[in-house]
Amino acid sequence: MSIDLEQFHDIFFQESEEALDAMEQTLLAIDASGLDEEGINTIFRVAHSIKGGAATFGFSELTSFTHTMETLLDMVRSGKVRLSSGETDLLLRSVDAMRELLSAARSRQNPDPTRFTGIQSEFARRIAEANGDAPAPAADKVSAASSPAATSGRWIVRIAPRIDLLRKGNDPLCLINELAGLGESSVRVDAASVPPLADMDPQVCYMQWTVELQADVVRADIEQIFSWIGDEAEIAIEEPITQESSFEEETQRPADESTKQAAPAAAAPAAPAVPAPVAAAPAETPRPHSESTSIRVSIEKLDELINTVGELVITQSMLSQLAASIGDHRNDDLKNGLSQLERQMRALQESVMRVRMFPISFVFNRFPRMVRDLGARLGKHVELKMTGEQTELDKTVLEKIGDPLVHLVRNSIDHGIESPETRAANGKSDTGTIHLNAYHKGGNITVEIIDDGAGLNRERILAKARERGLIGPDEEPSDERVNNLIFHPGFSTAEEVSDVSGRGVGMDVVRRNIAELGGNVQVFSSLGKGSTVRIRLPLTLAILDGQLVRVGKEVYVIPLVSIVETIQMRRDQVSSIAGGAELFRLRDEYIPIIRLYDLFGIEPDSTELFRGLLTIVESDGRRAGILVDELLAQQQVVIKSLEANFRQLPGLSGATMLGDGHVALILDIPGLMASFESEGGRPGLSRSAA
Repeated sequence: MSIDLEQFHDIFFQESEEALDAMEQTLLAIDASGLDEEGINTIFRVAHSIKGGAATFGFSELTSFTHTMETLLDMVRSGKVRLSSGETDLLLRSVDAMRELLSAARSRQNPDPTRFTGIQSEFARRIAEANGDAPAPAADKVSAASSPAATSGRWIVRIAPRIDLLRKGNDPLCLINELAGLGESSVRVDAASVPPLADMDPQVCYMQWTVELQADVVRADIEQIFSWIGDEAEIAIEEPITQESSFEEETQRPADESTKQAAPAAAAPAAPAVPAPVAAAPAETPRPHSESTSIRVSIEKLDELINTVGELVITQSMLSQLAASIGDHRNDDLKNGLSQLERQMRALQESVMRVRMFPISFVFNRFPRMVRDLGARLGKHVELKMTGEQTELDKTVLEKIGDPLVHLVRNSIDHGIESPETRAANGKSDTGTIHLNAYHKGGNITVEIIDDGAGLNRERILAKARERGLIGPDEEPSDERVNNLIFHPGFSTAEEVSDVSGRGVGMDVVRRNIAELGGNVQVFSSLGKGSTVRIRLPLTLAILDGQLVRVGKEVYVIPLVSIVETIQMRRDQVSSIAGGAELFRLRDEYIPIIRLYDLFGIEPDSTELFRGLLTIVESDGRRAGILVDELLAQQQVVIKSLEANFRQLPGLSGATMLGDGHVALILDIPGLMASFESEGGRPGLSRSAA
């Protein structure tokens, strides 16, 4: 039977990255609230676990680094080293170093030594200082009697697994192979306790091993191999014996003689020797709380499942429409059955979608470290508050929203939050606040980045916009339009360019990335009081809440998130400007009218504006009116990619199958506005009615 090591590597890398995230959050909590024993134990366990896995898979650089780190943490636990802010910074940098080491191991590349050797040397220096310049300790507390000088000879190592060794994912063969890597070895197995096949428990290790190792090593080298298995096995290590003694004689020694010479590695005071389990052992079962309550499933499998459920939803909708067209009362049972099927399909669809939903805390958790480091770098005191961390959204949306949020938080720290001196002079606390908030609203998720900083300087933004020709010299735009200028490509009011911000890149990327997700972004600001950036996103990219509209014989889907309102026009509300463009007066502004039939080359019911309906849509702070013949139902639709099945078309983001079997195209509102503008409609020119 072949073993797929790649599968185990992937699990190790994923679990290690999750553990490092937890370690970083714990370090930040300790830095804010002071030393916490449980926090130190959590950090120690993370380093210990990663070291064990790295040693098993042969990632030597990662093993060496975490070994030194673990030694320092053990001294912190015992009180020999005090965890000051300097140690916290060092441990936070070590988290970054371990991430790079993991990345190098995953990509089969040699890590850059300059990224971690300096931190490891600093660990060693602090360990030596705590020991009074003594030689660096071994991996665990068991090696106090070890000699620092290598001893050449024949070592005897006895391995007696306890009942939980295999259940906790440990493999004794990996231990034996690690020993073999130190020198020439011979292995003797004791299988006397193996029960009959019918009585065997596959999760119990019944065998013991005795390894004879001929190597020039120190005791710590052997102990390090076993340091991460804790008390899950009895490990007895004998010092090199004389060459005249036979291996047979040594293996016949009572086990208690050898165990007197060394305590189990990485354990507390040695427990009494536990013989390998015999016939009664299989009756013992793992404790219920130790069983895993989750599994890892690839995104590809989830996508296939969601696609299948989407097809079922379409089929169910077709059957429901067919049943509705049947007038015979004898088919009431059929209609009732289909109604029940519809409810069950909706429940199944929602359940499957929840599988892909993750709490936004996966994104939020990266910010405490970033705010702490960037605030210190800029000499600002910044407090981060987070609410709504358990708000869930689709994994794809979650992954793509991370970078825009990073841009926005960095901008808040750099441009929004003032220096402590400036805040004090303005009567504010010297510590600024950034608040990340997430919540569900109207079938969408809203994410807010709120700061209590200086706010946007309207006059400076307006002056810069006029200088660049974005706004006419006599034009008086609304606050909303002025605020949205910060998303214009290359627009910046920063007086100095730094590596944090000020080059005019980033904010336009934010808006573009959010628009690609089918969302929108708004900015609200009050000079001297702070700013709020509000992002509205769909919960998932697989299913869309849409408004069905008809133009001629064609049906289109407009995302509900983009619709402001739908109105019937009057003649006095419409005017034409040079070039043939038409504008509709909506209260205090003029918005362009997009005749969808002209854009897509189809035949409408009527070309008269006043016989149709105008659906007002919004994107990137701009509004436009889409002329349609009729509003149909609102419903959730399953999005099918045009690019995967046909090709990408401007103004369209996908397609869906309706219940009657017809295909409806889904409008891409930002793309539709861009296409209309390229044709000369210029929907971006929204002008004040005043």
